[in-house]
Amino acid sequence: MCGIAGIIGREAGGRFGDASLARMVRLLHHRGPDHEGVYRGEGVLLGHARLSIIDLEGGDQPVRNEDGRIQVVFNGEIFNYIELREELIRCGHHFYTHSDTEVIVHAYEEYGDEFARHLNGQFAIALWDDARRRLLMLRDRPGIVPFFYTRRGATLLFASEVKALLAGLGESARLDGNGLDQLFTFWSPVSPRTLFEGVRELPPGHMAVFEGGRLDVRAWWRWDYPVDGDYLQDSEEALAARLHDLLVEATRIRLRSDVPVGAYLSGGLDSSVLVSLIHHYGGVPLRTFSIGFEDEKLDEGRYQRELIEHLSAEHSSVQCRHQDIAAGFRDTIWHTESSILRTAPVPMGILSGLVREQGYRVVLTGEGSDEVLGGYDIFKEAKIRRFWAMQPDSAFRASLLRRLYPYLDLSGGRGLGYVKNFFGTGLDQPDLPWFSHIPRWETTARIKTFYADDFAAALDDPMQAMQETLPGDIGQWHPFNRAQHIEARSLMGGYLLCSQGDRMLMKHSVEGRFPFLDHRVIEFARRLPPRLKMKVLNEKYLLKRAMRRYLPHSIVARYKQPYRAPDIPAFFSGATAPEWVEDALAEDALRRAGCFDPGRVAMLLRKIRRGRAIGYKDNMALVGILSTQLWHRLFVEEFTTRVKDIPDTPIPSDNPIAAEV
Repeated sequence: MCGIAGIIGREAGGRFGDASLARMVRLLHHRGPDHEGVYRGEGVLLGHARLSIIDLEGGDQPVRNEDGRIQVVFNGEIFNYIELREELIRCGHHFYTHSDTEVIVHAYEEYGDEFARHLNGQFAIALWDDARRRLLMLRDRPGIVPFFYTRRGATLLFASEVKALLAGLGESARLDGNGLDQLFTFWSPVSPRTLFEGVRELPPGHMAVFEGGRLDVRAWWRWDYPVDGDYLQDSEEALAARLHDLLVEATRIRLRSDVPVGAYLSGGLDSSVLVSLIHHYGGVPLRTFSIGFEDEKLDEGRYQRELIEHLSAEHSSVQCRHQDIAAGFRDTIWHTESSILRTAPVPMGILSGLVREQGYRVVLTGEGSDEVLGGYDIFKEAKIRRFWAMQPDSAFRASLLRRLYPYLDLSGGRGLGYVKNFFGTGLDQPDLPWFSHIPRWETTARIKTFYADDFAAALDDPMQAMQETLPGDIGQWHPFNRAQHIEARSLMGGYLLCSQGDRMLMKHSVEGRFPFLDHRVIEFARRLPPRLKMKVLNEKYLLKRAMRRYLPHSIVARYKQPYRAPDIPAFFSGATAPEWVEDALAEDALRRAGCFDPGRVAMLLRKIRRGRAIGYKDNMALVGILSTQLWHRLFVEEFTTRVKDIPDTPIPSDNPIAAEV
């Protein structure tokens, strides 16, 4: 991946000129350390920070068409560029590079605004059509690659990260309170809203046209599902074979690279499937990377080692300690540009650092499988809760819970009571599109009890924002598919692919690729009967059926263990915490940020310091409050000071290598 930035409008050469663009691009240096590129035209500036992966010598950007009328900057990969290039050559187009970027300009010439439908990839694209004096912006289908924009009058600025926009504007951030409140409900703001007032993201599967000072945003692809009952009718065996072939092709095409490609290995089903497919079909050396934890309850090293031995992979692992999470948390918030509710992104940043240290800059990962093929506990929970709603007196309740959560200690009455209460939430609302997510969202919303009163009073209803973005026919979908859609829209798109994915990978200039999010896999899986995605309570049933030939039985049969990292124990050793934690949660810091009531936060801290039992909700509350306080300090209080020394000398049109910042 790379970093892109641009300024379009009357002020592109005035108030927001070369110096603004230079600051924007150089703040994206971590995304693209190999080259800086620029296009200058009347009322348009396009910038690019390159991470070289394909066509190492000739793939610098911006890239143009034959007559220079069309210019593009692009972050991501077009995996079917070889086939698409051949198709476009047959149509009469001429290429001057071997990069995947160049197929974009010629595909636009050939297919117009619908050209993205021909792309298999992950991308954020900004294409300037000089003859029509308009900018076309596109984001990939599931939202793997970030894309943000803001406006100042008739001028539009865009970038891969918000910090670049702020640097271009010469401004500090202002918090969007509703964006934060939505994050503390759904784990991410409801797209296109962000935590930054006045900044919007281009939603997944959307395009935007900026022309004549007007911005038109519309969907070009939707993550939707058929009306309940309108599913593929082939046999289970035939559907498993089709899924197998699609995943083989999705994996194979994502190994295209002019630099070595590795893979993450967690020990779970999804990453095990990917590394097995690379081993059998990739035609490249199998190189894997993993993270381990000192807490045995969180560590999956046993399963990682089993698969490494099974496939004879060359493997590297890094151990994550509690103090590593505390030490890396502040920098993590700088890169996520977001509040977070768990510390899980921090170890992923440590892991991408290991990848880069080993000389790799591309990894395949298993993200997306749970959303696409039905793997999360939340899908099981919804199924059980619907059973409870219909059978309130069933004697099977406790046994179902123990089957669902084998990795949790439910032996005590307190633990079992909590889970029963969790499951009982919202049972009288089975027709709500988000019935599946009610318990999670109400658990997450515990943090809202810490809001300052005046902050809470100014907020809108987050459920209304969610309702307004749902498909009009979602009520006709199977409940399982409704849950999948909402999970892909909220947790996956706004958190897993962003805070825990792209941002932690690009922190160390590493590109992640996601075979399970190949649009052909998504479009096949959404037409599967729900019973083949979850058979009774056996998650990702069809995936296991399709791939069991490659994997040890222990990997296929193991209970799914969600990826977790230490939360409160990473920051508090007994009653003490690092000085920066104390500073961030001090009364004066809380009052300056204005989001949380200092007295209520102090009560939580006393509870933690006394060593009282700390539950899931308190863990999320502490991490959410701490990360929000750091966000405020980094982007509101300290931002202009932090970036004041970034060079703003104009980027030469033939600049070979970006300077360190």
